[in-house]
Amino acid sequence: MGGLAVLATKAGHSVSGSDEHTYPPMSTQLEAHGIKLYEGYHAVDLQPHPDLVIIGNALSRGNEAVEYVLNEGIPYVSGPRWLGENYLAGKTVLAVAGTHGKTTTSSLLAWILEFAGMQPGFLIGGVPGNFGISARDGDKYFVVEADEYDTSFFDKRSKFVHYRPQVAILNNLEFDHVDIFPDLEAIKIQFHHLVRTIPGKGTIISNAEDENLEDVLERGNWSQLQRFGLGNNPDWFVELLSPGGRHLRFTHLGRELAELRWEMNGRHNAMNACAAIAAAYAVGVQPQEAIAALAEFKGVARRMELKGEYHGVKVYDDFAHHPTAIRLTLEGLRRQAGNNRILVAMEPRSNTMRSGVHSSDLGPAFTSADWVWLKTDSSIDWNPVSVILKAGAEGGVVNSVDTLINRMLDEVRSGDLVIFMSNGGFGAAPQRFVDALSERESL
Repeated sequence: MGGLAVLATKAGHSVSGSDEHTYPPMSTQLEAHGIKLYEGYHAVDLQPHPDLVIIGNALSRGNEAVEYVLNEGIPYVSGPRWLGENYLAGKTVLAVAGTHGKTTTSSLLAWILEFAGMQPGFLIGGVPGNFGISARDGDKYFVVEADEYDTSFFDKRSKFVHYRPQVAILNNLEFDHVDIFPDLEAIKIQFHHLVRTIPGKGTIISNAEDENLEDVLERGNWSQLQRFGLGNNPDWFVELLSPGGRHLRFTHLGRELAELRWEMNGRHNAMNACAAIAAAYAVGVQPQEAIAALAEFKGVARRMELKGEYHGVKVYDDFAHHPTAIRLTLEGLRRQAGNNRILVAMEPRSNTMRSGVHSSDLGPAFTSADWVWLKTDSSIDWNPVSVILKAGAEGGVVNSVDTLINRMLDEVRSGDLVIFMSNGGFGAAPQRFVDALSERESL
């Protein structure tokens, strides 16, 4: 929604917006574009009547602002539909879908196209370091992070059915979003809706190692299909030449392309890079140029973002909120850390995580960590202590950010890698921890 606001502003509209909570980096980005922000959803913020209200999928009937829009007859539309009809029509759309890695892969792809001189527009659910913004208008090409979450309270289809891409990356598919999907099959149906929208001359770049995606494609595919992966001879193959994944080699149809040394780490980011290279090739970017672009990739805000380093302690902020994403991130960090300790603070914030659907998988996801703290509250109806026990880690459960930071400060020592994980603001815990660490004379 923040990205849509930026695009609308660039198009010359006067834009304001409401959210329950606003926090950096999105809030600062919006304010920099002159977009007025309101805390909460109130009818008074819609006076005088705007020409159009874009309603996000977090809002439902009974919300004060929604009821006012309906009762007053103010024109309204969903964000994905507005984007599809106003920006994507007539453009070459490259969509990145999947349970994990959408933001990073979208950022990688947008940067490759930029590096190749194609000046893409993009809408990404994070802030790529190479651009410093999450959305911008472009010329012919547009990269969009294609989310499977539902569109709005009045349109329960997945967002990505509105985007009509010519190139689509299918990164992976797992059960998530328990608040809107009853089971994995329901998500597979939505992914196949996306497949149905891709033209015959379009291209699908699919993860060769994901059985759920293979099931989706077996239901019908009318587009050019290419697969990527780390094994089993896919069309696009990536090989880890270093344990941490910072040195990679890429191969296309059995032909070695080039090697890459970059600042990202982990098997998952190697896969993200491979998919982005393949998608860029589908619109004319040579793989060697794409690989050269990735050597200059600066990462994404809140995707393993290094927040600071003091007294030999590195502190990271990460958006991971699904057991698979958590596991892959920590496995990559473990390869980087060697024998140094990994300290994790995690906030189970998403509706799916809070429901307990993934509670049995959460403990094993933390096995690469030495210490784990979970910041929870009374709305969690599963036992967070059991998660830490299954992880085989030290740590504990806390109910406030203040307590969390104090306990972590008591434990941290030089050489540690500290990572905060949440898909929300986490009470500014990462920055508060960095600030407290910087004020210490020693550890």
